[in-house]
Amino acid sequence: MIYFDKVSKIYADNYVALENVTFSIEKNEFVSIVGQSGAGKTTLIKMLLAEDKPTLGKVFMESIDIHSLRAKAINNFRRKIGVVFQDFRLLPDKTVFENIAFAMEVAGRSDEEIQADVPHALALVDLGNKMWNFPRELSGGEKQRVAIARAIVNQPEILIADEPTGNLDPINTQEIVKVLKKINDLGTTVILTTHNKGVIDSLGKRVITMENGRIIRDDKEGKYVI
Repeated sequence: MIYFDKVSKIYADNYVALENVTFSIEKNEFVSIVGQSGAGKTTLIKMLLAEDKPTLGKVFMESIDIHSLRAKAINNFRRKIGVVFQDFRLLPDKTVFENIAFAMEVAGRSDEEIQADVPHALALVDLGNKMWNFPRELSGGEKQRVAIARAIVNQPEILIADEPTGNLDPINTQEIVKVLKKINDLGTTVILTTHNKGVIDSLGKRVITMENGRIIRDDKEGKYVI
């Protein structure tokens, strides 16, 4: 489904962010990408989202070189991917329902689809009772679950969760992990980046470990080896 073929990224100051990175991710996999700050995780995600181009190598999605796509095709490609960040990025003056509906509006979905799909997405993250609350009325864990609902409401093939538990306590962290596992069980490929050893160890899923822009380990059912 996703294939990085000998990808390197070298910035203008000769900083090597990625060096000869090769790996693949199959449909419906749950893959964690781990490593300390500066390991290359963020650059790798930017490559996958076509927000940055490799200096060398190629990134494929279902045999298509994503960095060869024209602008309109890139927009269509990105609709296959939902993204969740550490800082939630919710619109403060919109309700939970409106935050998720906004993602559907941008994608050109109809009012009928919005009315049907937003409650379904919220039920999936166990927040059906918070539909008309504003972000300021939610806990950190609830805000992140809203962000996840927003990321999956358009039914992407891939969900990228970029340090989604970085601002959360252990209890809320485990709730987010449960939601991500549920989404994966329903057929969505999940790519998780994290520093959290406890999260990785509790998952028992594939772990790709990065260091200084290179992949140093790729364990099928791994733990975070420090």
